[in-house]
Amino acid sequence: MLRGWLQEPERRVYAAFAIYSFALGSIFPRLPDIQSGMGVGEGALGLGLIGTPLGTLLSLTFAPPYLERIGYRRALIVLMPLIALCLAVASWAPDPLMLFILLLPAGITIGCIEVIVNVEADRTEALIGRRIMNRSHSFWSFGFFGAGIASGVIAQVGVSPQLHLGLMVPLVAAATTFVFADYQPAPMRASERTAAADVAAPTFARPTAAILVLVAVTLSAMLMEGASLDWSAIYMRNVFDASPLLSGLSLAIFAASQALMRFYADGFVDRYSPSDVARTLIAIMAAGVLVVFFSPFPALSLAGFAMLGVGTSAIFPLAMSAAAQRTDRPAAINVASLAQISFVIFLLGPPLLGFIAEHWGIRWSFGIGLPLIVLSLAASRALGYAGPRRQSPQAVN
Repeated sequence: MLRGWLQEPERRVYAAFAIYSFALGSIFPRLPDIQSGMGVGEGALGLGLIGTPLGTLLSLTFAPPYLERIGYRRALIVLMPLIALCLAVASWAPDPLMLFILLLPAGITIGCIEVIVNVEADRTEALIGRRIMNRSHSFWSFGFFGAGIASGVIAQVGVSPQLHLGLMVPLVAAATTFVFADYQPAPMRASERTAAADVAAPTFARPTAAILVLVAVTLSAMLMEGASLDWSAIYMRNVFDASPLLSGLSLAIFAASQALMRFYADGFVDRYSPSDVARTLIAIMAAGVLVVFFSPFPALSLAGFAMLGVGTSAIFPLAMSAAAQRTDRPAAINVASLAQISFVIFLLGPPLLGFIAEHWGIRWSFGIGLPLIVLSLAASRALGYAGPRRQSPQAVN
């Protein structure tokens, strides 16, 4: 039955996002245990976690041409279990420096998978003639939801993070082999072939003033999404002395609400203008930050993480569409420019929040997002007031 369901090309893409995020997301609910095992504060833990974003940025910049030569199917079959293996090895780190070193290859693997799954989603859209990008990213969030629930339960029964993450390796390898053994990647878009023949894309796409405004739109959502993934479980432990299951539930609830909003986001954007949808999401995100910052009860904090999931769900895809629709430069360059800068914020920002958590308290890791939310709200008009999104040029997310 499952093999038959996978025959539709977009469903392989959905499965890729889900398996990837399940493998990646399993470590985040175990960060409190890893931190306790090293006996360090949030600032030192944050420094160790920077290994992941640094590796990711390196592979996002340099890996794409090599992945095309290797082939996406072959690369996925190797990279999916490899990310689980890298995280399992990193969980044994005795100190933040070793954690940083061991997370570097994990980050390189993450960046390679990011390139593959997003390009496959874009090419599959062209192949089947309808949008799947937001829905693909909803499956990424569903994978994180599953990882949050499963990791919370496993931690609650006393399984060590090392054993837990080690068992993830054969599980991810089996799922990857089942889904992608006979997978045929989508063909390259005609526009991609033309661009590749004409000129190579720059390694770093210089941002214009208009792109920097779009960066301002995404700034708060990227930082609050990363903060929720990295620090929600530690927030629940530090503030409420929550159980491992309840701590993992904070990540699961964030991911579930984000997934549901992404699943239906295209319909809302088709019905209303991009800027109106963005303003609504930014307002919900602001409410979530305030709830998490002031909450006196665990249940209220979980509601705040649910609001953060909704609020961060579609801001980045909307900004990517706006970048692709600009006519001052080729769409690919504008999209690459926005993606590179936004990913720096998404990947490097949350680990650095560890210093804020250590010196001001874990609540301030989220409260620091409020002035950035005001900035995003002020810049949101840059997303435009155009009609239904389906009438706009296709964007790569």
